[in-house]
Amino acid sequence: MEPLIAIDPPKPSSFDPHHPPQKSLLADCVHCGFCLPACPTYVLWGEEMDSPRGRIYMMQRAAEGSAPLDQTFRQHMDNCLGCMACMTSCPSGVQYDKLIEDTRAQVERNIPRTSQDSLFRKLLFATFPYPERLRALAAPLFLYQRSGLQSLIRHSGLLKLLPKRLAAMESLLPRVRSSSRTANRSSSRSANRLSSRSAAEGSASLARTIAQPGTPRRRVGMLTGCVQQVFFSHVNEATARVLAAEGCEVITPRNQPCCGALMVHSGLDDQAAAMARRIIELFNHAKVDTIVINAAGCGSTMKDYGHLLRDDPQWADRARAFSAKCRDITEVLTELDPIAARYPLPLRIAYHDACHLRHAQGIHQQPRTLLGAIPNLEVAEIAESSLCCGSAGVYNLLQLEPAQQLGDRKVAHLLATHADAVVSANPGCLLQLSSGLRRAGQKELPAFHMIELLDASIRGLTPEQLIQESR
Repeated sequence: MEPLIAIDPPKPSSFDPHHPPQKSLLADCVHCGFCLPACPTYVLWGEEMDSPRGRIYMMQRAAEGSAPLDQTFRQHMDNCLGCMACMTSCPSGVQYDKLIEDTRAQVERNIPRTSQDSLFRKLLFATFPYPERLRALAAPLFLYQRSGLQSLIRHSGLLKLLPKRLAAMESLLPRVRSSSRTANRSSSRSANRLSSRSAAEGSASLARTIAQPGTPRRRVGMLTGCVQQVFFSHVNEATARVLAAEGCEVITPRNQPCCGALMVHSGLDDQAAAMARRIIELFNHAKVDTIVINAAGCGSTMKDYGHLLRDDPQWADRARAFSAKCRDITEVLTELDPIAARYPLPLRIAYHDACHLRHAQGIHQQPRTLLGAIPNLEVAEIAESSLCCGSAGVYNLLQLEPAQQLGDRKVAHLLATHADAVVSANPGCLLQLSSGLRRAGQKELPAFHMIELLDASIRGLTPEQLIQESR
């Protein structure tokens, strides 16, 4: 009789049982390496564990109980921008977005951070997702910028005395418009209908309902966003005007919260789920055909609410149905045959692909099609167009050095096109690029959301008028 061979029992997973990264998704990675040249951190450092393949290997080891959830594991996961460029390049269809998001939630629950890091993150997530709190900051920021104090402080070198993360926040401040202090308040009190003419000409603040006379081609609900709602309300207004000019009825539900994107991308899934339920409830009550989104990071998250709420028996089906209605503004406009005339806009622009539009949502050609239909607008492609600019939600506030390196790299490629303006489809990218342009001594080069160019063309603005409106 042969002796029995003792077999060690399998080790318990290092992950806790709540939504660990799925082993079936981990197994999809064949470690071929196609993701390496697409990954921003691998491009910067050439470090295997700072590539998608390396991070998936670390996840697999942790799932097998062969590696602990320690500070080394946390650092490599924190280094990831979540840009999803690896998904575009992957021949095996690895769903890296689901893997990194579930892993980041594990990190937040199981790996302690320093008191300083934890406090700073709490500050960010207690401010950015809340429009009323941002609006309270708008008035002092407006005075800080328009009084000349900001320019004085930036030139004095005083920012070097601040902690690096606070200095980074200052460098990324959006230009506060006077309307930012009251943006969308009237939309929470009224349900005005604007004629097609007034919709095309604009309004002091975004109305709750904008429609052309007659039967609308489509009834759409528009996400106003959190940071977008306060500091980029002009982009929301331009979005509504363009949709109205194309025959859509535009509904902006009142008191919209954050969509949860910042939370999802940072591992705070419980908070994200609560915000997702509120968004779903608001838009379902509005009874719209389509939910239109003009911020790439928000769009990628809202299209994946079904996964976020997959274990909630009361919300899972509603979330999947809701996500099926979510469309980026460029998708909606390319689906509609244009009825509004486009007037010439003689500009040469450099178009930057937002990662959560190109990689997470797979939207690449639609913005180019829309911009290409504007007479006399020349669209320049940039080198390394698929590489992240370093914004990545709040990554440029948490991982300062790689974010700045990527931003400077992107700006160098933008400037090489000799464009008159920079254009993207995400507010975070616009702030990151504007900050990089200032570092490069090009602070006068304007940066626009692509919908602003469509709006300007439909309204018949000159380039000078468009640039003046942005100041």
